[in-house]
Amino acid sequence: MSDVTATTNAKSSSGTGKGLEGIVAAQTAISLIDGLNGRLFYRGLDIHDLASHSTFEETTALLWYGRLPNRKQFERFRQKFVDNRMIPNDIVSIMLTLPPKTSAMGVLRTCVSAVATYDPDTGDNSLDANVNKSIRLTASFPTFIAAWHRIRNGLWPISPNPDLGHAANFLYMLTGEVPNEHIARALDIALILHADHGLNASTFAARITSSTLSNLHSAIVSAIGTLKGSLHGGANEQVMRMLLEIGSMERIDQYMRGAFASKKKIPGFGHRVYKADDPRAFWLQKLSKQVGEEAGKTRWFEMSEVIRKAVQEHRALPVNVDFYSASLYYTMGIPTDLFTPIFAISRVAGWTAHVYEQYSDNRLIRPESEYVGPMDVPYQPIDERP
Repeated sequence: MSDVTATTNAKSSSGTGKGLEGIVAAQTAISLIDGLNGRLFYRGLDIHDLASHSTFEETTALLWYGRLPNRKQFERFRQKFVDNRMIPNDIVSIMLTLPPKTSAMGVLRTCVSAVATYDPDTGDNSLDANVNKSIRLTASFPTFIAAWHRIRNGLWPISPNPDLGHAANFLYMLTGEVPNEHIARALDIALILHADHGLNASTFAARITSSTLSNLHSAIVSAIGTLKGSLHGGANEQVMRMLLEIGSMERIDQYMRGAFASKKKIPGFGHRVYKADDPRAFWLQKLSKQVGEEAGKTRWFEMSEVIRKAVQEHRALPVNVDFYSASLYYTMGIPTDLFTPIFAISRVAGWTAHVYEQYSDNRLIRPESEYVGPMDVPYQPIDERP
């Protein structure tokens, strides 16, 4: 851990940076990114151990409560998820009024804002009330997204299946078919991998909002709006759009030569924090290969491998979490514009954990700015202005 400590201390002593790069804005016990060595920890547990052995529900309990639950605690926690998957009929009615072209992230943002008015703990900002709100939100995110996908395609939403886990239930509500266990497990691991990641932009947005003592739903709405951006949650959509644009193995070389010549950014590579490959990409690469082979659809994974080799031969850029999640989700049959909402289905666990942490030792987040504009500009009457 000495390398991690050294990295953190170096950041603390650095000056201001564009985009707040290198600035330590908060202390946290939720997750740690060791960017030099390509490692990620949730509450001290290595992400590789969690991806190997845990579930999204158990990982969420870890993030919220600070430790892994025992069997009795986990069963009680899991049942609360199941019991809170249904969403109010009035929320479905709101979706029915929205234009079909509305983005799924825009719908999710609207639903979270609206469902706050139905929450029985609205107005109560205690920890117990916020945990209850978080359970309702985290359990219902898959229902919001699946319901919208069906509504926009002229289909009626499918009710949650209480016999399925969080990931499997989402796929069931999306398609109407119970997924096989390998597909469900692949998505479950993907949700674990995306659940938290330090002070990324959307998490920071949630902490800024909660630092004003606004309520938890408002903080999550802020986070959703931030995740929606193409430089954050939307990056895996860009990876898939690139793969679709290239279309075949035969066109990769021409596309990459053109991209390098024009200095076009290749999505899925590089990261503000990681100097080594993102450890989450290891799992997503493995899952994309496995799911593709099982489905007999290895095209997108194989193209991704060739693109990765070309990029890293051209420039030593680490692969990030977005690169292989694109081919994984697409091979599962998930529409491209639902990639970022799946990110939100997972990351809401981390957002809410950070909101608790912000409330527990709060100070309004209010950084300074450096003014670089003109000074002492004389006021000109309106009729004398050019």
